[in-house]
Amino acid sequence: MADQPARAWRLVLEHIERDLLDARLGPGDRLPSERDLATELGVGRSSVREAFRVLEVMGLIRTATGSGPQSGAIVIATPTGGMSALLRLQVAAQGFPLDDVVRTRLVLEDAVVTAIAAAPERDTSRAHELLVAMDGPRLSPSEFLALDAQLHLALAEASGNTVIAAMMAGLRSSIESYVQAGVATIPDWGAMSARLRAEHRALVDAIDAADVDTARSLIRTHITGYYTSTGLTREIHPQI
Repeated sequence: MADQPARAWRLVLEHIERDLLDARLGPGDRLPSERDLATELGVGRSSVREAFRVLEVMGLIRTATGSGPQSGAIVIATPTGGMSALLRLQVAAQGFPLDDVVRTRLVLEDAVVTAIAAAPERDTSRAHELLVAMDGPRLSPSEFLALDAQLHLALAEASGNTVIAAMMAGLRSSIESYVQAGVATIPDWGAMSARLRAEHRALVDAIDAADVDTARSLIRTHITGYYTSTGLTREIHPQI
């Protein structure tokens, strides 16, 4: 009987998943109340609350108390937060080797730059704003790398593929501590930051010029260059 509560909250998750898959629930819809779900599924309200907590962490619902239109559990379907948390914890627990995470990032970012550069129309305005921000003369390494992460995410979002954008956000978040820690192994941060700035500009220029092959080559060199120069990873290949 010790695993009964676990089975109960999983039953609630499976019920909500079926409703989502069958389009009985969608973004903006309110889930049934804890009491109604507990009665319908024959479980305790504590099991329903546990299921709601899991869904909230996963970024699928938000909950609010009260009696207004925004109260209760609402389907929001924003997977980035939940995916980031999952990947961050898996990397921290060494569930995903860092080399594999970076290799997956190579595959995703190759798809991102290919999609944008090959598109008949593209919007890289946000990327250009971030390039200007990274030229700031007084940026600390931490601030620079945060802008670097935003640039890559901005390109992923500009690709128009929301799944890739969500995965990119998760991967960037999961290896953020490694990227920041790598700064300590770089003897000349000024030279490294200048190199990264030049690589960023060349990449965005290639995308703007619709030069797919150059963009793909530059993104691979850019990503692998930082990780290998800091000793975070060995030389890797994009296949997974």
